[in-house]
Formats: sequence, structure tokens, C-alpha cells
Amino acid sequence: MAKLVFGLNQSLDGYVDHMAFSPSPALFRHFIEQVRGLTGMVYGRRMYEVMRYWDEDQTEWVAEERDFAAAWRRQPKWVVSRSLKSVGPNAALLGDDLKAAIGGLKSQLAGEIDVAGPALAQSLTDLGLIDEYRLYLHPVVLGHGESFFAGPRPPLRLVTSDRIGGDVIRLTYVPA
Repeated sequence: MAKLVFGLNQSLDGYVDHMAFSPSPALFRHFIEQVRGLTGMVYGRRMYEVMRYWDEDQTEWVAEERDFAAAWRRQPKWVVSRSLKSVGPNAALLGDDLKAAIGGLKSQLAGEIDVAGPALAQSLTDLGLIDEYRLYLHPVVLGHGESFFAGPRPPLRLVTSDRIGGDVIRLTYVPA
């Protein structure tokens, strides 16, 4: 049975914003390896559209960016959207019954399935489907933006913490 994991970079004041801070080289390498090891990824529409950046090579990319793009492209992706009619390579749209669709993926697959996007993660949290939360805590204060938890924080239990690179702490929680 696959494990559903929601993890994102987060500021000290609880916000996620991919444009406000970027990963250090060590953290980016961590994400490359993480993506390589995934069974697949589940996206909400907005996050999927952001991540489509990796579908096409850019001439200015350095080796690590090419590595990430290659790992990302190889992974199956499932997109939750009512507005999209089609998705890109190696991706599929999920039907309206989110609990059945995600539950089916979890029961049919093994390994980790990454969840991307706070709104989608909140819907999956409300359905009791997320198995693990990974907060990559950066030493910045944003003061605004989208929160890591799009709704009330579920009861959680800290299972581990570790330092990645020079200044990021990954906190790993499971539902309590």
C-alpha cells in the first residue's frame, strides 16, 4: 500500500511561496533524490500548472535543474481539477470522487505518492488520506501568502526532524 505524503517549503510564519525563497543547492539535491524515489505525484490544478515549467528544457538550466526535470518527467502524475480538460505528458486527470480515486491509488501502488498544494492537501486531510506531513522550515518570515495548512491543522505527532543543508529543518509528522 502506498503512503500519501504532503510536504512543502514553509517560512517561519507558516507560509508557502515558491517565488519568495528558493532551496539551497543541498536542499535542491535532496528534492531531486526524493522525486527519483517517488511512486508518483498528485497535484491540484494550480500547483500542476506551476510545475509544468519542468516539462520543457530551458537553455539556462544548470545540471541540477536538468536532473530535477528528468526525475519529475519520469514520475506519473495525477491531477485533481474540475477546469482542466487535458494534462501533459505522463499525467492523468482524476475523477470527481477524490476519496475513491486517491484511495484506489494508495491500495494499488507501493511506495510514496507526493501531494502538492495546500488546498488539495486540506481536502485529502479532511478525507483522512494523508499519511505523513513534511514541513521544510526555512529561516525567513514572509508575513503573507498561502498557509501550509489551508484549513484547521489536524492533530499531528512529530516523528522526526532533521537538518538539510545549512539552514533548513525538515519536520515530519503523522496524524495523531
